[in-house]
Amino acid sequence: MNGVLVVDKPGGMTSFDVVRRIKQAAGVRRVGHGGTLDPMATGVLPVCLGEATKLAAFLLDGDKAYEATVAFGVETDTYDADGAETRRADAAGVTEARVQEALAAFRGSIRQRPPAFSALKRDGRPLYDYARRGEAVEAPERTVIVHELTLLRFAGPASVSLAVRCSKGTYIRSLAFDLGRSLGPGAHLRALRRTCSGPFALAVARPLADLIEALRGPAGALPLIPLTDALGHLPRVRAGAEATLALRQGKAVGWAALQTEAVSAPAPTGRFMVLGPAGDLLAVAQRHPDGLVRTLRVFN
Repeated sequence: MNGVLVVDKPGGMTSFDVVRRIKQAAGVRRVGHGGTLDPMATGVLPVCLGEATKLAAFLLDGDKAYEATVAFGVETDTYDADGAETRRADAAGVTEARVQEALAAFRGSIRQRPPAFSALKRDGRPLYDYARRGEAVEAPERTVIVHELTLLRFAGPASVSLAVRCSKGTYIRSLAFDLGRSLGPGAHLRALRRTCSGPFALAVARPLADLIEALRGPAGALPLIPLTDALGHLPRVRAGAEATLALRQGKAVGWAALQTEAVSAPAPTGRFMVLGPAGDLLAVAQRHPDGLVRTLRVFN
């Protein structure tokens, strides 16, 4: 069983919990996810089965989109509603107009510090492990890109809904925290729903319970996305029999070995799919300055 299931993750579960339940139902040894969601969060969680687990690194690179609800006036140690309150302040001065004005500073390329309660590792240990033990470890700031940030609804300072489209590695919890500090009274993330992850949107996501039921039923009922469709955002070329054998063996080939099946399109400048003679996914590859094509991952 090879492909991607797009789960509409329920709240209250870790991404690993979702993977474990699908693994048990599918009876497949290799199962992984394409981008962690916090337990509180819901929405799009790609789960990769079999050979599709090799796609995870490429899926993680994709942009993400969210609907986030921010509550002003309360900060927590985790920056979200699951954490312990660390600060409370009067948020009466937070108006719709002030929020609109403040959002401008968080669009584009910004510097952001991940929360102390995060899965980022230091010396082999996740930061949340240090935080739970009361050890003060601060994650370094890093640059992320917020492509879009708009105000969806303002229902008072305790319920401000935002739409966010951002690069990988962006913490919406940190965005909420920093927005709260910029307006004064502090804030935390009250709710989060991921609406898009790379090429996968909510429109193709299915509730976890439905997917578990489908996994136990006839194979045709399972909405499994093929590997080539999961990488549909990448250009594709074809390899003949000789180039296929070389690439499977990890050897580099010249671009000319692939051009006969690349129609008249110019050579891709970044990553691309290489399809075998039968149209199956052979590899994800990249053309290097020396003109040789080298594989990043090979698929069986």
